[in-house]
Amino acid sequence: MDSGTLWQALALLLVIEGLLPLISPSGWRRMFEQILGLSNGQIRFFGLCSIAIGLIFLAMLA
Repeated sequence: MDSGTLWQALALLLVIEGLLPLISPSGWRRMFEQILGLSNGQIRFFGLCSIAIGLIFLAMLA
């Protein structure tokens, strides 16, 4: 993987992350209000699951 591919992946991530606030700002705000109510352990677990799924996808694509 060259640096261009990495920058393209980062750019795609930013596009995807920006879709929900653009399409539904009130839904985005409600989602963050719910996240604020989670415990640190729940947030860490969500982060761990996201990392694991991302690594699995990367392994499948490599």
